[in-house]
Amino acid sequence: MKWLRWVILILALTEGGWFAFDGLRALTVGDYVTPTTGRYAGQLGPWARVVSAAGLEPRSTLMKSIFAVYGLLWLVAMACFAAGWRWAWHAMLVAAIGALWYLPFGTLLSLLQVVLLFALRSRAGDWKPVGSGLQP
Repeated sequence: MKWLRWVILILALTEGGWFAFDGLRALTVGDYVTPTTGRYAGQLGPWARVVSAAGLEPRSTLMKSIFAVYGLLWLVAMACFAAGWRWAWHAMLVAAIGALWYLPFGTLLSLLQVVLLFALRSRAGDWKPVGSGLQP
């Protein structure tokens, strides 16, 4: 079931990479990526309401830093998962569950990752590094 691990890695790279990119960009440029024209120009996604309800300002330096650090840590977990480190499965699960609030696309990608991680886990003996026959 090597393809399952690849799908999980692609989903994690997409979501974790976006968190890292958008957070680092917001810290350096001053704001997240937002539409430049149209009805939603300059507006953040629905996730901003979730963050505000939790008492955080979505455009604060703290939230931008959370985005950047969370994304970078997720990318590290992803690399360790690809290398076959056993603890990385748990780190990937925590990262995916922790991003369920990122409505709407992050929620969908995270749900897919959670389901696929458990599907992978349910297959006994199917834990090997991507692209390698070695088991750590």
